[in-house]
Amino acid sequence: MNLHQFRFVREAVRQNYNLTEAAKALYTSQPGVSKAIIELEEELGVDIFTRHGKRIRSLTEPGRRILSSVEKILQEVESLKRVGMDYAAQDQGNFTIATTHTQARYALPRVISEFTKRYPKVRLSIQQGNPAQIADMLLHDHADIGIATEGISSDKNLVSLPGYQWTHMVITPPDHPLLDKKHLALEDLMGYPLITYDANFAGRTKIDKAFALRHLAPDIVLEAIDADVIKTYVEIGLGVGIVAGVAYDAERDRNLRGIAAGHLFGSNVTHLAVKQGAYLRSFVYTFIELFSPTLNRKLVEQAMSGEHEAYEL
Repeated sequence: MNLHQFRFVREAVRQNYNLTEAAKALYTSQPGVSKAIIELEEELGVDIFTRHGKRIRSLTEPGRRILSSVEKILQEVESLKRVGMDYAAQDQGNFTIATTHTQARYALPRVISEFTKRYPKVRLSIQQGNPAQIADMLLHDHADIGIATEGISSDKNLVSLPGYQWTHMVITPPDHPLLDKKHLALEDLMGYPLITYDANFAGRTKIDKAFALRHLAPDIVLEAIDADVIKTYVEIGLGVGIVAGVAYDAERDRNLRGIAAGHLFGSNVTHLAVKQGAYLRSFVYTFIELFSPTLNRKLVEQAMSGEHEAYEL
């Protein structure tokens, strides 16, 4: 058996058992993939896939266990490659961050600015997506680090650590009646159309839960994944916005006003995640420490070894 066979098995599953697509993804031929898988099955003495004619349909029971082992072996191979890269070039390489728009736009610029000063030879890539897409990028080795508020902390195949805590902000035009309220209440928001995040982004679950606990049904007229979009529609008078506090800046957003809303919707934690068992290069640890002063290399290594599974801010 060899690594090519393992890669063919893994890619066949990733491509929903389509060997033609698996071959394209691995830049080889479909007959070659099929032959290699059959040879591996013969060597192991079991069928990895169920078949209908010449087409594979699904994993067999032993095939599921074999895939699990294949994933671990290939992950270790990737780690070996990264160890070599790390020791050969401590200050250069490719570094991919998967994150949401809000994090990329508001939380990361300061961090990345400092990081690039320290590591000018590192080629950075920021891939944006929703939390499920971010987790998928990490699991399939398309990103080194994932950053999001929702979703990524619950995946057992990821090591997730709290990065920073934040609260929401209610935003309005400069002359809005809500600005006269001494202590904003959820009931005050019920008289206005609301604009806020899509269900999968930036603490939206906390917003929905707060209204539900008071048996209130807010009039949410627009949902977006992008805080800039929310602010734009607040500016034109479509409604009152609810955004992450980091997305509002009084100097930058001069056509808007902000009201702190932590007492309404509680606090949120943005998490930073890496794939379980991944090898992290030295500059990745530096990035993590820049992103969150509460984290350091020792703590991250302990978390990845399972010593601090419940670490919180």
